[in-house]
Amino acid sequence: MFKKLDNLDYMRLIPEETTKAATRLEFLAHNKIEGFINGKHSSPNKGSSVEFAEHRIYTSGDDTKKIDWKVYAKNDRYYVKEYQEETNLNTTIIVDASGSMAYKGELSAAINGKSVSKFEYAQYLASALAYLLIKQQDAVGLVTFDSKVRTFIPPKNSPAQIRQILKTLHNCCAQKETNIAEVFNEIAKRIYHRGVVIIISDLFDDPDKIVNAIHSFGYRKHEVILFHLMAEEELTFPFKTFSEFQDLEDPEHNIDVDPKAIKAIYLEKVRDFICKIEKGCHHIKGDYVPVSTKEDFTEVLSNYLLKVRRGRT
Repeated sequence: MFKKLDNLDYMRLIPEETTKAATRLEFLAHNKIEGFINGKHSSPNKGSSVEFAEHRIYTSGDDTKKIDWKVYAKNDRYYVKEYQEETNLNTTIIVDASGSMAYKGELSAAINGKSVSKFEYAQYLASALAYLLIKQQDAVGLVTFDSKVRTFIPPKNSPAQIRQILKTLHNCCAQKETNIAEVFNEIAKRIYHRGVVIIISDLFDDPDKIVNAIHSFGYRKHEVILFHLMAEEELTFPFKTFSEFQDLEDPEHNIDVDPKAIKAIYLEKVRDFICKIEKGCHHIKGDYVPVSTKEDFTEVLSNYLLKVRRGRT
């Protein structure tokens, strides 16, 4: 599961284009979340802040500085202003490290000069998200899993946290089978504070069980963002010649296939699979972000965050 850490090799997960993009990007939560320090995200609590929430009738003991005198002039009644308290964000990034994530297609994007597997792509995407969140003083944690939780780093917003996350991702390898539903249910129970849950996975497991497991985050009032990561070959099935396909989670399970004979059926099943996951995510008002490994991960992240920001203005 883990490999030897070589000096500062983990810093490769934050290429220059990531740091440049981070200067113009901002991660904002859609919904009201809980935090510990004042920040830029709306909290369910009301307090003294910059974002006006509502008026309420003045009662004895209220701070007279909060009285809205313009409203008094119109209604001849005292009203005080209440503000939405802003808070820092608690985010947990969940990265799939199961065997299927080791797949590297010929159509994959190049990062740092070489084409990447799905898992390597996930490493870069998770690192960029963590870097961005720490940069804006939000708390971020990391979970890696295959058939069980392999690492669980609770959210923190200290400078040392990004190094720990990068080292953990750098040391992690994609292998073994997966058990997504059971793992997600376990993770949901271990995240105590309401916040944002970011999932980066190909979700290759029973879709009905996956949807139910994703809902476990929604039921606990977490905001869910799902980066559904698949190789371009898995999405388009461009193979033309008779080939042997290997199950990356079970190396002894190989099958010989004529791609032309199964392409239509395969693509239909992929569409159904994706549709079921997307609908399940939207059911809890989560963000579903389809990602192909042929896409530049920095652009994927930039486009998503800009879309979120436009939706808030």
